[in-house]
Amino acid sequence: MTVLLHELILRSAETTPDTDALRFQKQSLSYALLAAGIERAAAGLLELGLSRQERVAVYLDKRLETVITLFATALAGGVFVPVNPLLKPEQVAHILRDCNVRILVTSRERLQTLSGILPQCHDLRTLVLINAGQDSMDIPGITVTAWDSLTATSARCAPHRCIDSDMAAILYTSGSTGKPKGVVLSHRNMVMGAKSVAQYLENSANDRLLAVLPFSFDYGLSQLTTAFHRGASVVLMNYLVPRDVLTAVANERITGLAAVPPLWIQLAQLEWPTDARAHLRYITNSGGAMPGSVVKALRAKLPATQIFLMYGLTEAFRSTFLPPAELDRRPDSIGKAIPNAEVLVVHADGTPCAAGEAGELVHRGALVALGYWNDPDKTAERFRPAPAQETGIMLPEIAVWSGDTVRQDKDGFLYFIGRQDEMIKTSGYRVSPMEIEEVIYATGLVGEVAAVGVAHAVLGQAVVVVATPAGHAALNTEALMAECKRQLPAFMLPALIETKSTLPRNPNGKIDRQQLAAEFAGRFTGSANE
Repeated sequence: MTVLLHELILRSAETTPDTDALRFQKQSLSYALLAAGIERAAAGLLELGLSRQERVAVYLDKRLETVITLFATALAGGVFVPVNPLLKPEQVAHILRDCNVRILVTSRERLQTLSGILPQCHDLRTLVLINAGQDSMDIPGITVTAWDSLTATSARCAPHRCIDSDMAAILYTSGSTGKPKGVVLSHRNMVMGAKSVAQYLENSANDRLLAVLPFSFDYGLSQLTTAFHRGASVVLMNYLVPRDVLTAVANERITGLAAVPPLWIQLAQLEWPTDARAHLRYITNSGGAMPGSVVKALRAKLPATQIFLMYGLTEAFRSTFLPPAELDRRPDSIGKAIPNAEVLVVHADGTPCAAGEAGELVHRGALVALGYWNDPDKTAERFRPAPAQETGIMLPEIAVWSGDTVRQDKDGFLYFIGRQDEMIKTSGYRVSPMEIEEVIYATGLVGEVAAVGVAHAVLGQAVVVVATPAGHAALNTEALMAECKRQLPAFMLPALIETKSTLPRNPNGKIDRQQLAAEFAGRFTGSANE
């Protein structure tokens, strides 16, 4: 049976109406109450004049109103656009303009920072404030309404007709130029993604997932869709320090926790109390490779918890996972394709690579997105006909050509080598930053590390390593370089090791490699003798 995104919640409201669906701080909504809130908000959006497939942006931290708005927009027949709450006003303005947002849901506090950019958003006609206050706000050309007014309607929702191939969401990637691309996802993309992930994680209605990642990040949004598909519970969290996450895992009896490598590195350095380990059935990693030393530390601290290492890209929601049973034999593998997807490793011309041969990862199947919003050139570059199609099929199947370089072993397991735009090209070699970082993490001398390529007059690019010290001791760069010389070939050796107290993050919480590379630009280009 075809299921639309919002129906994940509505179905559970019928079968298990009293089960906790959503918790935030001391607030809790059962599936019945969540469904009712979504229906009221959808009716309110339609009363505001939301047309079929028009965009509704949500610029909020994680809270009940955020989730209600996302799924209410889907129910109404609109398209939701979750905006990362860490973005600055100009970045928000780009998104609002780029996908012609009609309605923006935000808070009064956030609106203050947006006042200078809203006049540039010519398609925006309505602001919904979740804490509007008593005094009115006058913004020329824009109607301001309160969240309570939006959800006060008792009218039955008569949504626009929608089918599973229609747009449901636009997720903006965290572009390094401040001009991110909008990935368009259909109802089918998101529902099939939820089903696939829930299948290999073996989620059930008994699960309680802690949502710590932003919903503008496909990996973060997946915590909602996967849980709602199974009728499980989600606890929303906007954490300040990593220790807050452990406290929430313990207090909320969390069974599933998803995070990106920088957060796992920090969590692996903490002492996990017994009550934080008691119910944690699994943890997952995506958004970058988790260093082997971090995996080892987490396994020691969480002996009864399964660890799922995963690989994904926003353009296909999720692509591969490594079963926990394979972790000892293949600790550096990203696994095999998730259920209902096929992942191919091919040469530039689309012919298959042999086992052990490096090639581009191509993802085909139901999770392949609809392309980039309003960007035909980039869409044509990344979304191309799948390799080796039957010639008798007249309409080509479109796959995602990831731009990531991987290899496949004889048993079909995949190994990430690097992104085409992150590979360091030095002395005629293509070097994966991960290979350098793994060696450095294994020394135990660093807390976090990133290797980046910086333009060099002779080498093409020089390897620059930026690291934070482990614990409270100063970083011994001489010892670190000595270990690199011991384990790495000469062409992979860092030309510079720099110490920082913290590494910069992009809005999705990943280490911002582009910013680090920019900081060292020009360092090695002044002379051919450097």
